[in-house]
Amino acid sequence: MNVNRLIHFLEERKESGYRAMQVKQAFILSLNESWEGVTPWPKALREEAVKLIPWDELTCKQILEGETHHAVKFLFECRDGAFIETVIMRHEDGRNTVCVSSQVGCPMACSFCATGKMGFKRNLTAEEIFEQVIHAARWLKKVEKKVTNVVYMGMGEPMHNYDEVMRSVRLLNDPEGFNLGARHISISTCGIVPGILKLADEPEQVNLAISLHAAIANVRSKIMPVNAAYPIDALMDAVRTYAKKTNRKVMFEYLLLKGVNDSHEDADALADLLEENHRLYHVNLIKYHDTDVYTASNSDVRHAFLGWLHDRGVSATQRQSFGEDIHAACGQLATGAS
Repeated sequence: MNVNRLIHFLEERKESGYRAMQVKQAFILSLNESWEGVTPWPKALREEAVKLIPWDELTCKQILEGETHHAVKFLFECRDGAFIETVIMRHEDGRNTVCVSSQVGCPMACSFCATGKMGFKRNLTAEEIFEQVIHAARWLKKVEKKVTNVVYMGMGEPMHNYDEVMRSVRLLNDPEGFNLGARHISISTCGIVPGILKLADEPEQVNLAISLHAAIANVRSKIMPVNAAYPIDALMDAVRTYAKKTNRKVMFEYLLLKGVNDSHEDADALADLLEENHRLYHVNLIKYHDTDVYTASNSDVRHAFLGWLHDRGVSATQRQSFGEDIHAACGQLATGAS
């Protein structure tokens, strides 16, 4: 919902400020799906609001649930006709993580990522980002579950939409609203140095994840064009600053690509890069999910790579894959419409 439009609507009608709080209660806490849920409002005021203020900024056009029921993918249409995708990842331990998009498309053109092939259309507003979580929360409510975590790892580069992303974080974190703890929110970047440095100074204690995918510079440049603008050395300088200022763990995401970045040499280069701070650096190894570009490293290689990192004292795990059968896994989000 567009909050500014709501406030203007109420001011024009000289309604008290508590009317907005009643909408907030219905929209965020009760997770109602229409103006009909704002029962404290007089019927006439509700009917007027229906005509002038859309309840949702996003329209859900499709919901796909994976065969194992561990992933649920939403296709949303924005009010300007743009399309985005959002995923719920349902963990065995009871966590329900919502993976949100921050842009329509993405300008970063990482070679392994389907979203990058779309190109960049526009940034999402904070309301559009926040509403992805609201829609997910509504779906989970129907199965008597709640959102426990939010990750900015969907379509787009969050640091290129920094202000709206942080506004959406504050909407999620609002103790009188959605009330999701900042430490249950993670922002992922492919390595936008200015954004990392800005995040280090934010009061919200959100988590930082770095899409690294290679520790050898020329390998990373081949698969991630961002390495030309922000080389690994500059990226790691920013990460050091972030870790020193916040004392929070930094996650490094590493997609294993057969014959590209999965050798013992690649593992040693990654261990060398991270050896300075074993306490605050952690590696998530990720299986490549088909986007018609590379071949996934097989399970034996993935297991060996993990062992090489452990031998060097690097904290590392293999991330569980969600939703490959519905193209909801890491790197697979893309819409055919713009």
